[in-house]
Amino acid sequence: MTLMSGSCTPSIDLTQITPGVAEFIGQLQRQVSAQAQALAHKDAQIIWRDAKLEKLSFELARLKRWKFGTKTEAMSAQQRALFQDTLAEDEASLQTQLAALQAHLPESAKALKSPPRKPHRQALPEHLRRVEHRHEPYDTTCPNADCAQPMQRIGEEVSERLDIVPAEFFVHRHIYGKWACRCCQTLRQEPAQLEVIDGGVPASGLIAHTLISRFADHLPYYRQEQINARSGVHTPRSTLAAWAGAGGAALEPLYEAHRRFILSATELHADETPIPLLDPGSGKTKKAYMWAYARSPHDPHRGVIYEFCVGRGGQYPLAFLGGSKDRPVPEPPWQGTLLCDQYAGYNAVLDTSVYPQRKAAACAAHARRKFEELSHGGPSASVLAQEALQRFARIYQAEGLLSAMSATQRQQARQQLCKPLWDELKVWMQLEGARVLAGTKVRQAIDYSLQAWDALTLHLSHGGVAIDNNHLEQQIKPWKLGAKNWLFIGSELAGQRAAIVMSLVQSAKMNGVEPWAYLRDVLARIHSHPNARIEELLPHCWKPASPTV
Repeated sequence: MTLMSGSCTPSIDLTQITPGVAEFIGQLQRQVSAQAQALAHKDAQIIWRDAKLEKLSFELARLKRWKFGTKTEAMSAQQRALFQDTLAEDEASLQTQLAALQAHLPESAKALKSPPRKPHRQALPEHLRRVEHRHEPYDTTCPNADCAQPMQRIGEEVSERLDIVPAEFFVHRHIYGKWACRCCQTLRQEPAQLEVIDGGVPASGLIAHTLISRFADHLPYYRQEQINARSGVHTPRSTLAAWAGAGGAALEPLYEAHRRFILSATELHADETPIPLLDPGSGKTKKAYMWAYARSPHDPHRGVIYEFCVGRGGQYPLAFLGGSKDRPVPEPPWQGTLLCDQYAGYNAVLDTSVYPQRKAAACAAHARRKFEELSHGGPSASVLAQEALQRFARIYQAEGLLSAMSATQRQQARQQLCKPLWDELKVWMQLEGARVLAGTKVRQAIDYSLQAWDALTLHLSHGGVAIDNNHLEQQIKPWKLGAKNWLFIGSELAGQRAAIVMSLVQSAKMNGVEPWAYLRDVLARIHSHPNARIEELLPHCWKPASPTV
């Protein structure tokens, strides 16, 4: 054996050694070559993994910058919602990929990384059905060879994962036994159970599901038809519409009882929103309105009611609140405090010469909104608007401390905490208004509040009156969302039917009642329930009388 010139690698002359040794040396050389290739491949994998980790970490950091960056503030509410949904999907995807890569890191590299932070998740609802899966070792004998004794169970760890079973169609099979007396030739059989659609296919649960899908989830009938078809059930949209029509008609007596309940409150909120109504003669849509009336958010029994009207004139709230002799039970005109905006349509409703027992309360949020609009204007207007917004913020901060109080306690606290802030705001507005020319946007914003000051501050002397109309505006939002899905109301009857269902569904939500369970039970009982006790089926009084499956 000799050394090659300029190299430390020995040169072996295989002809001078035995065949067995030569074969052994060849195997060693092949093993070294294979190990070198494996090391090169492993190095390449490590480089790829590190690059992937760096890229994923960069993408995750960029997503967090976007999430909390100022650019998202320039988006509209709808754009921001879509962006947040996409952001959540992307972040979860990156986190999953990052965790999968980190799981294959060597132990030395894992030791350098901080342990993963355990997420703070909200506990899963207790009312959900639990399906238990037991996991025990297949062998509970001590694995130590010198021991091999039976092990003792000392405890357990429990983890919960949320799952779902998609909507399942099933059939109620009613079997009515026939009993006869052969002596007397008498036949006895239980009468058929009353249903929403006599002799029809759908049970109350399916009709409730159709109504909830249409009016709470805003799914048009053609989309419901497609969803049901995935379960092998053919429900043409015309059939679904017929079911909804029958369900809405069955709920009309309950709607009337709900209207009486709403009007029994001495503090009411009122507002309206435009709804597209199909005009068959022109093939286009025209503007109709959904009027809404709600009990105060400080009322222990909450509720909202809608009325579909073809216009926005003052005659519609006047008729709704004025009492009617045409109803089965004559009702006096409503009396109390009405919180609404300064739309002229409410002037006749709140005319004290005709209705001396009615009082007008104005919405502080509308007054504040005038200055919010000014804050995006010129420099001088923006400075004044920011001052007004800061004053309103102090008022709302004080008001927020009183939400859990009774009406009497709230009235006393408002006099102590809120009234001085309102008095300061009025003096400031009067001083600033004297410096501003009439007709300007700034003067209009100031005059909007000063001209309605008594109504704007009426809540200070009435503990049951809310500071603003935001409570009712939240109940109007579902109509805006619905119009984006079903586009328009097909007829006046359809509009009033939608008002009936939505009044009960939204009131159920306000009282913490699950809408489908409520409608299913009510539709099953309403035909046999005594009319004199129909108030028992109202959302704030409802107690289920039958299981929900």
